[in-house]
Amino acid sequence: MPEFVNVQRDLIAETRLNVTPTHGLYTDAFFALEPDMDEGINHPICEAEDSQGVRNVLGVINDESIIARFVETLKDMQVILADGHHRYAGSLAYMQQKMIKNPAHTGQEGYNYHLIWLTNTEADDLRFYPIHRLIKKLNNFGEAATVKKLEKYFQIKPVTDASRIKDVIIDKEWTFGILFKENAYIVQLKPETLPTIKWDFPDEIKKLNLTVAHYFIIQEILGIPEKIQNRSPCIEYERNFTDCVSKVIREKAQMAIITNEISIEDVKRVSSCGCTMPKKSTLFYPKVICGFLYCSL
Repeated sequence: MPEFVNVQRDLIAETRLNVTPTHGLYTDAFFALEPDMDEGINHPICEAEDSQGVRNVLGVINDESIIARFVETLKDMQVILADGHHRYAGSLAYMQQKMIKNPAHTGQEGYNYHLIWLTNTEADDLRFYPIHRLIKKLNNFGEAATVKKLEKYFQIKPVTDASRIKDVIIDKEWTFGILFKENAYIVQLKPETLPTIKWDFPDEIKKLNLTVAHYFIIQEILGIPEKIQNRSPCIEYERNFTDCVSKVIREKAQMAIITNEISIEDVKRVSSCGCTMPKKSTLFYPKVICGFLYCSL
């Protein structure tokens, strides 16, 4: 079992609480539940503003008929885990641990439940922000040699103003910004190159921008094999574009790979084939603040 899952399982065992909800996505084009939720927060029992100025409001629905409507609406819907995979897996591991020790297990005990908050994918207030890749600590690394290798797989265009890269690549398939200390480039995969991906993934995964980045740039060009990428000290994940630029300029990183945000359609396609998105694919925003609501187990 992955160490991150063990940590979450042990945290639940010590506290008997879920303190940070997993984020799930469901799809309802009719917005059947939104009127009741809007009504529920008209009379909040708690409000708080987080460090980024997002207002968090907690309302309660007590009407049993409305609660029954929620259950009926959601019971057959597929829920896509957007964030909190380790927390969810930790809850499952904790449940299995408790079941083994409880010969009178009924399925109604607190350990059978997990705290989750749901967002309708059809809502226009859900944002997807990209998570960029910083490359560091590589031996024998050089800009000229890296650009030369990029030419095999990508069309390359030098950029004079690195600060514009994230805007230039928006919505462009298999297109990335590459930042070095002195120079910046926009690279776009040559379409005929995509079928050469040798990883044993479904096509839905192979076509993702991040798969292209991790296969062609990180593995084939930089030499970091797929099997160690998730734990490689040479890869750092950074949400903030400005920090990427700063770290490369200050030589805290050798290179930055600036990525595009994914779409909800990408998430749905990957989920429909029974797969998960690559690690650190996206930042869903806004998030529910930790500790705002507890679930006792």
